[in-house]
Amino acid sequence: MEELTKDQIAAIFSAAGDSVTVIGIAKTEDETTDEFKARIKRNVEHLEIIKDYKKLDETTSIWTTEDFTAIDAAIVAGKKLY
Repeated sequence: MEELTKDQIAAIFSAAGDSVTVIGIAKTEDETTDEFKARIKRNVEHLEIIKDYKKLDETTSIWTTEDFTAIDAAIVAGKKLY
């Protein structure tokens, strides 16, 4: 296994934006309340996992200068919904 490249890390961070977006989507008419809460919880947990990504040494974060403001806000907002 090799360390992630800068491009791979950037792609992971960019993809985290999808979970931020999903957390911001209100309950749809097609969803039950339980389904809505499960969707939000899955995405919050996904963001928390991404934030915790480590290098192969298992102690050093892969993140350097990324701005987690939107991710942190989505986690806080999402936790209020489930």
